[in-house]
Amino acid sequence: MTQAFSSSSITGVFPVLPTPFDADGQVDLASLRRLARYLVACRVDGMTYPGVASEFAKLSEQERITASRALLDEVAGAVPVVIGISAGDSAAVLRLAQNAAQAGAAALMVAAPPDIDSVAGQIKRLGLIAQAVPGVPLMLQNVPAPVGAGLEPEAIVEILKAVPAVRYVKEETLPSGQRLSAIRAQAPATLIGVLGGAGGRYITDELRRGACGTMPAIELAEVHVALFAAHRAGDADSVRRLFTRMLPVLNIQAVFRWSLTKYVLKKRGLIAHEGQRMAGPLLDARDREDVDAFMQDMSDLLLPQRVIDGVREVEEAAHGAA
Repeated sequence: MTQAFSSSSITGVFPVLPTPFDADGQVDLASLRRLARYLVACRVDGMTYPGVASEFAKLSEQERITASRALLDEVAGAVPVVIGISAGDSAAVLRLAQNAAQAGAAALMVAAPPDIDSVAGQIKRLGLIAQAVPGVPLMLQNVPAPVGAGLEPEAIVEILKAVPAVRYVKEETLPSGQRLSAIRAQAPATLIGVLGGAGGRYITDELRRGACGTMPAIELAEVHVALFAAHRAGDADSVRRLFTRMLPVLNIQAVFRWSLTKYVLKKRGLIAHEGQRMAGPLLDARDREDVDAFMQDMSDLLLPQRVIDGVREVEEAAHGAA
């Protein structure tokens, strides 16, 4: 049975899973489930899927539903899962919202779309989503243009006051730290918290300003967990030290996005193939050498290979039983 989580459960490290594809370019559910087990082994606070890091714009509605349900099934209530429901078609958003709510999502993340140029329009859209899934917390993802609307803090606060079902904001428009401070200073009591994203590249600033969590890409999940644990313990020196150790990989991830993430996960044996559907630069041989060296520099912070092997053995045992 899927565990129920309270509306205040979305705090800490909630990595965004990529969408693995097989050799034929189809969604690889076995690898997706493997990534979920890896994140549970990393002791994340929760996980998020699908988001920008998941190439959601290149997934069909049915692929998103199938993959999200497989993920929720694999996690089986071990941690809360935030399901992304962003889509250009408002009717599709409502269908995705209802499906995710029925499947046990702890919260629903939806981007403020760039084609709605008024706060009133954003409020109307979010209000319809809230009506479709009563009681399920919504998370407003404030992505900069051209993917999202890049709303100003004052607009977000107006939305929060009008749609109390929006309990969280994921702020990714820069400077995210300053915007986070402005939102928290003016927000109504219905707002539970603001999370950072953008690969975790601004996490130290966001945490100092009161972020309740972060939604980075998945490839450094263990390090993000360690960093957030240090933050919770009030150990600012360790937070800064861990962030500094991540920076070389975060810099490469800022440029290569899905290519970097999938290269690292494939190298670690967590996904079967590196294929991506989104257009974007691919790592070349020299880039891969850099990534290998930087990951080796952090090897003491990563799960040992025996744990990764254990993640894979679960799958192999299931296949053997079948």
